[in-house]
Amino acid sequence: MDRADVVDKAFRERLAQGNLPQGTPPGGPLNNTEALAIFRAQCRSRNLDRRSRKMQAEGQGFYTIGSSGHEGMAAIAAALRPTDMAFLHYRDGAFQTRRSMQVPGVSAVWDMLLSFASSSEDPISGGRHKVLGSKALCIPPQTSTIASHLPKAVGAAYSIGLAKRHRPEYQTLQDDGIILCSFGDASANHSTAQGAINTACWTSYQSVPLPLLFVCEDNGIGISTRTPRGWIGVSFSQKPGLKYFQANGLDMFDTYRVASEAAAYARQQKKPAFLHINTVRLYGHAGSDVQQSYLPTSVFEGWEADDPLLHSARLLLESGAAETKQLLAIYTETEAQCARVAKDVIKRPRLKSASDVMQSIIPPRRDCAPTNGPSAEGRHKAFGSDSKQFDTPQHMSRLINWALTDLMLEHRDIVMMGEDIGRKGGVYGVTQKLMDRFGSDRMIDTLLDEQSILGLAIGLAHNGFLPMPEIQFLAYLHNAEDQLRGEAATLPFFSKGQFTNPMVLRIAGLGYQKGFGGHFHNDNSLGVLRDIPGVIVACPSRGDDAAKMLRECVRLAREEQRVVVFVEPIALYGARDLHAPGDNGWTARYPAPSERIAFGEVGVEGNGPLAIVTYGNGRYLSTQAQASLQNDGINARVIDLRWIAPLPKESLLRALEGAEKVLIVDECRQSGNVSEALMALLQEETKLPHCRIAAEDSFIATGPAYAATMPSADSITAAARQLWEMT
Repeated sequence: MDRADVVDKAFRERLAQGNLPQGTPPGGPLNNTEALAIFRAQCRSRNLDRRSRKMQAEGQGFYTIGSSGHEGMAAIAAALRPTDMAFLHYRDGAFQTRRSMQVPGVSAVWDMLLSFASSSEDPISGGRHKVLGSKALCIPPQTSTIASHLPKAVGAAYSIGLAKRHRPEYQTLQDDGIILCSFGDASANHSTAQGAINTACWTSYQSVPLPLLFVCEDNGIGISTRTPRGWIGVSFSQKPGLKYFQANGLDMFDTYRVASEAAAYARQQKKPAFLHINTVRLYGHAGSDVQQSYLPTSVFEGWEADDPLLHSARLLLESGAAETKQLLAIYTETEAQCARVAKDVIKRPRLKSASDVMQSIIPPRRDCAPTNGPSAEGRHKAFGSDSKQFDTPQHMSRLINWALTDLMLEHRDIVMMGEDIGRKGGVYGVTQKLMDRFGSDRMIDTLLDEQSILGLAIGLAHNGFLPMPEIQFLAYLHNAEDQLRGEAATLPFFSKGQFTNPMVLRIAGLGYQKGFGGHFHNDNSLGVLRDIPGVIVACPSRGDDAAKMLRECVRLAREEQRVVVFVEPIALYGARDLHAPGDNGWTARYPAPSERIAFGEVGVEGNGPLAIVTYGNGRYLSTQAQASLQNDGINARVIDLRWIAPLPKESLLRALEGAEKVLIVDECRQSGNVSEALMALLQEETKLPHCRIAAEDSFIATGPAYAATMPSADSITAAARQLWEMT
């Protein structure tokens, strides 16, 4: 027999018999009217769980991870405001059912059953996933969240204080709001959770405002692995900068009282609080989970005996809020409502085609206030003596710095964050003087944690800022790539574009640093970025292009709400000479602030019949090879992709018109990188003979062999000659 039916039968019988679990008497600020509302929300959540299992058994439902045993979250919802943004654990159906009762026009039963049925009319995800979430309820959707939502919750909480000092155009959070972030006891052990909570403590310890309420729902088990008794309390009760609260999650009166105290602390003191509530897990992890295969029957039967709904019934009876018949009627009514609505939702349309599914990968455009930039006097004041050098050719890092300055002058919503970007001005000096120009509020020196850097960016975007985080080296991104893959890219997808997190992520990367750093500071692979749906990846090759592309990247984030990654080739930051020492062939004058390179526009140098398609350092080396080939009578054109993902196919094919042969030069590794996509494109769309030269599938060495595994000007020249001479 389904354990959900066992628990249902036991609830009805024990309530009718008055056989209720013992506990402390009701007390605290919770009044009877609100207590009944919480109970009603708990019953709705419980019966939604039961209905999801029956829908699955009928082939009409597609998600059965439920919230049963965690109904205490309804009391926490009651203790907060519906405008307090909530990043929810996947067992928080009761939180959503209670909050939906606080906002007119929202039906939790209808909305959540549409989600169970994967209907395209599901108001949050459009049938793409069963997610808790609602724009009206200020609940951004999470999928099967483990801990990846904690870093952005910290960022969103930080944004509330920042918004008081620098008003973003699209501010969504109230000045006296707080952020709620809930998770399970097993999730608390995840490195992402540990890092986010540490970041919150680190921030609070420095008296930086952070109105944040962590809620750890401790049911004592993570799928099949038991949590040591007392572990959560011992782990989190003594952390500096974090106020610890503990409540009985089976007791709605106690939970409401303590949650109210914790929320008031976070709201008034502007500091993070940690609310630890004990819960039970009913029915196993999900519908497919056979818990008797790894748990003694006595364990889950003990949980069932501690059913939170039975505890709630006892408390309501003892407080005089209701009688037994009324409580049974509420439970029966919610069951009938769920059954009735389920019959309707399974008839509603579902997604059918690839275009249906993919419709919300790219977020909608938004109307932004026009910006005309600063006055000439304001711009001169910001740049100081640098403005005298605008007409003098400069290397890439200097031109990126100036472009960032102009962008931050023009768009007051831009906030940058990362390791060493402020006082130091970045490892390579790219952000020098920006803290002096814009202050520490907009140039945030973070702690050493890439997940927290990206989480801060995502959280700020939730409150209308335009974040520009920096990851110090491409190899460091791998510590935090799920913040892009599992959070930033999926948010518009799972919310039908209702929630977005536009940003421009700057990463210093790729290879060719002469003898410095080895693999840890030279990572020649873009595969991890190129395969994330909806993310734009840009890579400039020269300073003037970098400035103009960066402006387009900001436009894409600001107006089109895109997640953009701007990969800056480290080896070209300071490059000046191209063919001979002192020729300054790789420097450029600073482009006027109005100049941009459009998204998808490739660069072409030359018009020869041999086309060399490349990007980044490859353009620099291919331009050197182009001169050598010219000496041999081979006329080549160099095509700089600039935009790595999505691949600028149309623009590239136009740039190949008149070409007779194509050489692809890819500084990244052969497997999983750009050259593979280019080879496929040329094979599918053209009849041009083509080949490629790419880096070996190897890590990069330190010392004299730093470039041994990657293309060089000589190897590009040799490959081009061989291709040209082939008949």
